[in-house]
Amino acid sequence: MKLFNQGTPVTSAVSFAGLIEKIEILRSTLRWSSRLERPEIEKLLKQATTLRDEVMGLSHKERFVAAASAEPEAVTEVEPVDLSSRERRQALMERSFIFEGTFGDNPKLLEALEIAEKASPTDLPVLIDGESGTGKELMAKVIHANGSRTDKPFISVNCGAIPDSLLESELFGHKKGAFTGAANDRRGKFESAHTGTIFLDEIGELPLVGQVKLLRVLEAHEIQRVGSDEVISVDARIVAATNKDLRRMSQEGTFREDLFYRLSVIHVTLPALRERRDEIALLVAYFGDESAGQLKRRPVKLTPRLRDFLMHYDYPGNIRELRNIMYRISCLAGDTADLAHLPQDIRPRPAGLSVVAGAGKAGVADVTTATSLAEAKRAASDEAERAFLERGLQEVGGTVAELARRFEMNRSHVQMLLKKHGIHSKDFRGNRAAEGGK
Repeated sequence: MKLFNQGTPVTSAVSFAGLIEKIEILRSTLRWSSRLERPEIEKLLKQATTLRDEVMGLSHKERFVAAASAEPEAVTEVEPVDLSSRERRQALMERSFIFEGTFGDNPKLLEALEIAEKASPTDLPVLIDGESGTGKELMAKVIHANGSRTDKPFISVNCGAIPDSLLESELFGHKKGAFTGAANDRRGKFESAHTGTIFLDEIGELPLVGQVKLLRVLEAHEIQRVGSDEVISVDARIVAATNKDLRRMSQEGTFREDLFYRLSVIHVTLPALRERRDEIALLVAYFGDESAGQLKRRPVKLTPRLRDFLMHYDYPGNIRELRNIMYRISCLAGDTADLAHLPQDIRPRPAGLSVVAGAGKAGVADVTTATSLAEAKRAASDEAERAFLERGLQEVGGTVAELARRFEMNRSHVQMLLKKHGIHSKDFRGNRAAEGGK
C-alpha cells in the first residue's frame, strides 16, 4: 500500500497549508485504522510525517522566493477588516501560513495570527502576553516557523525557573573555573540560539540584574560568558512572553521601562480560552487523539453530559488545563468517559447535596437555582443518576456486584459513581430483608 503517488505533481492550485491540513487528517485516520496491522500503520505515519515536513520546507522556499521576485506594484495586501473570521483564516491558509496547531476562528486569535504573520519575516522583538496556559510558547513557534529562521534553532528559556545565582551562566554561558562547579566551558542559551530564535518565557520573573544584562544583548547583540573577557557576537531573534502587566510593573519600578519598550516593538495579546469557545470542540478532539496516541490506545468516547461540561467549563488554566483534562480522561476511562473521570476539584457536585462524602465542599445548586441552561442540565442529570443508584441499591440490598450485574455495568464504574455521589452501599444492606419480614 502506498501513501501517495510520487509521480503525481503537487499543483499550484492547492495551497501548502491546505495540503498540510489534509496530511494531518490522513495521519489521524491512519493511526486508528482497523484494517491495517500496527507495523504497517507506523510505517505509513512515518511517511506522512516526512511528507508534511517536506511540504512545509517547500512552503517556506516558495514564499520567500516569491517575496524576493515580486514586482512592487504586484504586491497587494488585503486588509481583513471587512472579511468574516472564516475568510480571514482561509486567507492565511492561502498565503501558506503555518499555524503550528493553533485552532479556531476567534477574531482576537486571528488578529494575533495576522500580527504574527507580518512580524515573522522581520527580526523585530516580539512580546506575547496573555493568561497562563493560553499558548504563548505555541505562538512563539508560529512566529519562528513563518520566518526566515525556520530551519535554525528555537531555544526556549523559562526565566522564572532559573535561580538568580545561575541566571547569567544559564543565559550567557561560563568559562571553566569561573565559579565552584564550573568544570568545563559551557555555552549559554543565547549562543545556542545563534542565527535562530530565543523564546524568553515568564520574562516578568526576570530579576532586575538579569534585565540589565538582557538589555545589553538587545542593544549591542553581544554577550560575555561568566569568567571571560571575550565578547561574543550573537544573532538571535528575541520573542518574550508574560502573564503579567509589564507596563504596570515598569511604572512600579519592578521591571525596567527601557527593557519593556525594547521587547514590545511588536505586541501580541492572546485571548483566554473562555473568550474563544469555538476552539474548545477542536481542542477536545485534538488532545483526545494526541493523548490516545501517547497512551497507545483508541480515543475514548465522551458521554453527552461530559461533552456538555467540557464545552461550557471556564478553564481558568486555559488550553493547558484542557489538555491535562483530556490526558487524564484518556488514562482513567475505559471505552467511554463520564463526569466521574474529571478531576475532583472541578467535577460538578450532585444537586441538593451540601457536603460530598466528608470532602467538606459545598455542592452545586439544584435545578431551580441554576444560573445557566448548561448548569441546570448537569444538575438534573446528577439528580437522576443519584436517584437511579439509590433505587438500585435499595432493590439489591446494598450489594454492589448485584447492582452492576443487574444493569450490565462494570463494577468498578459503579463504585466510582457511588463515590462521586457520596453514596455508601452499606447504608442499604439489610433493607430488602427488613422489607421482606414485614
